[in-house]
Amino acid sequence: MKLTGKSQFLKVFRITRTLTEFLFIGLFESHKLLFSFNMTIKIEQAEETVPQEELEFFIKECQGKKPCDWLADQGWEDAVKLAELFPEQFGSLPDDIEKNPTEWQSVSGQSDRNHYRHENLSAFQKLLLLRCFRVDRVYRAVTDYVTVIMGERYVQPPVISFDAIYDQSTPFSPIVFILSPGSDPAGDLMKLAARSGFGGNKFKFLAMGQGQEKTASRGQWLMLQNCHLLVKWLKKLEKALERITKPNPNFRLWITTNPIKDFPIGILQKSLKVVTEPPNGLKLNMRATYSKISHEALTTCPHPAFCSLVFVLAFFHAVVQERRKYGKIGWNVPYDFSESDFFVSAHKQGDTDIPWGSLKYLIGEVMYGGRAIDSFDRRILTVYMDEYFGDFLFYTFQQFHFFRNKDVDYKIPPTGPKKVYVGQQLYEIETMPLANTPEVMGLHSNAEIGYYTNAVKEMWTHLIDLQPQTGMSWYLSDTQNKLPQLFDLDVIHKKFGTDISPTSVVLLQELERFNKLVFRMQLSLTELQRALAGEVGMSSELDEVARSLFNGHIPAIWKKLAPDTLKSLGNWMSHFKRRYEQYSSWVNEGEPKVMWLSGLHIPESYLTALVQAACRKNGWPLDLSTLYSEVTQYRSVDEVPKRPQQGCFVSGLYLEGADWDIEKSCLVKSKPKVLVVELPILKVIPIETRRLRLQVWTAGTTDHLFTTMHLSHWVLQGVCLCLNTD
Repeated sequence: MKLTGKSQFLKVFRITRTLTEFLFIGLFESHKLLFSFNMTIKIEQAEETVPQEELEFFIKECQGKKPCDWLADQGWEDAVKLAELFPEQFGSLPDDIEKNPTEWQSVSGQSDRNHYRHENLSAFQKLLLLRCFRVDRVYRAVTDYVTVIMGERYVQPPVISFDAIYDQSTPFSPIVFILSPGSDPAGDLMKLAARSGFGGNKFKFLAMGQGQEKTASRGQWLMLQNCHLLVKWLKKLEKALERITKPNPNFRLWITTNPIKDFPIGILQKSLKVVTEPPNGLKLNMRATYSKISHEALTTCPHPAFCSLVFVLAFFHAVVQERRKYGKIGWNVPYDFSESDFFVSAHKQGDTDIPWGSLKYLIGEVMYGGRAIDSFDRRILTVYMDEYFGDFLFYTFQQFHFFRNKDVDYKIPPTGPKKVYVGQQLYEIETMPLANTPEVMGLHSNAEIGYYTNAVKEMWTHLIDLQPQTGMSWYLSDTQNKLPQLFDLDVIHKKFGTDISPTSVVLLQELERFNKLVFRMQLSLTELQRALAGEVGMSSELDEVARSLFNGHIPAIWKKLAPDTLKSLGNWMSHFKRRYEQYSSWVNEGEPKVMWLSGLHIPESYLTALVQAACRKNGWPLDLSTLYSEVTQYRSVDEVPKRPQQGCFVSGLYLEGADWDIEKSCLVKSKPKVLVVELPILKVIPIETRRLRLQVWTAGTTDHLFTTMHLSHWVLQGVCLCLNTD
């Protein structure tokens, strides 16, 4: 609807702005831009400036192969699809990329999205073009887009003020704090209560149960913490709130809970929802930590190194929390490191000599390490302990730096009062940059690309769920046409005969699992077709299949029978087809000379079968045999002359967080903007354990990837070898 009249426009504008600011209080940071962008798109679609076809291209993935190395497969297919859907604006794009690859490569490396060609495009069409070349920059470009169309207020949420929340609250409406890891509003609420005259006995922290109605009549504040731990009792609370008719005007009910699905909708509908999140960035995190440390706490310990050690601990605390946002390359498991970990670790020591061993054990193994359930994550904490704690902190001949480059210098400030570390003037924490590079935490700069790529993909996922579902029959027929025939296991078993090898047993097991998956896919697609035709009822399971197919996701009932993956449906179907081709080749032509390990449902079973086969052949004891591997010089299957006499060649392994130098045969730093690289073909060799020990003693690197750098570098970079990419 087009607005007419200045007064009407201003009225709608004020309502929209006020509503947005109110809603931002109850949204997670990752959802605020999603909300603003979706609202902007709806306004633009009402003005008929953004067609639905352009929006669907922007948020959905295609699949295909690229003509040039610097452009991702996904980017090339997006460019082809863009030219096909919108020939008037982008019809010449694929040909232009093939004819001028160097120029387009140069343009894709520029930081400003306005450098892209086609200056006659609309603001949204520039987003479509940017998607083809630099997905990692789309998130910031969306922010710019909303700013241009709606204004900065819609991308810069207001700072949450507890005084403003109190002013908006009423005795009838609970204030529900939705918690996120590392956040706790209790301290701020106690300060608010003291300012508002409700400190001391007027602010109750009660265990969940009965008796809250009596508290309401006395006009006190009541805070119920961690309500997600007792969801059943919340039903009683919902009914109790409904019975309240004339509460004391001063009464307020404060509730804290983790985001859960079973939280009573009745409480949410009548409540003021507030999302609390920990500060984002090292500077804000350290500022928040020091805001809770009193001057007396820093000066009561007489040890001259105490203040410096507290600063190091605060920096470490900020680093381990900041790593969370980088996903699996930060931590394998996201941990809720909290303020209590910091304050217990900062307990004063009375020794004259600093007990580094005890400090490292207390902090890295007990307090923070006690939360780490993954062995590789514990190794990261151990490396941080070695990097941040030791006599080297106080060397006079060489100053210690957490991180330093031409732009920033993170170092320990001189010992002094609290204002040395944080304050209104230019002290140590205040001079830190607001946004920090992942290199400060030991990660590669590419980790930031991965962070923004994952952020925009998550936003696309939510946007897809909000779109109308049409054209379902096309998705069904297209997917059904790609399904292969089931393997005849009886015929294959007879072909192998009675003397079956361990690897052939693995093949039969793999085919059995693959058949179950294909049968489930065929059955669900057939049933869905009948449901859409009205022949049978639409169950919740079929509805989930329909929504997943339309949104480009793998249906949940298929995922249960397939190897774990983060791929979209289109890329997963390509992976699925390649798996079928390897199985067919294995059945008809024998074991492949290079096994595509990513195509197996359980790769470990095939590697175990290699050891069993070698033990049968050589008469080795199975419990005293193992595998070791070495990276070859082969980049592709065509370069491999034949299968090895013992063991096998495997492909489909990907390095994340590092690159591989094929000439020097060692790990090297990742190239800029290259997050994942395929490892050259790996040779896996069965061997007796006693011989393996001898080779490790003489060669030094038998069962590990060789490197010329210290191991701690790769540990902090989060380097991993994975069997799948998204």
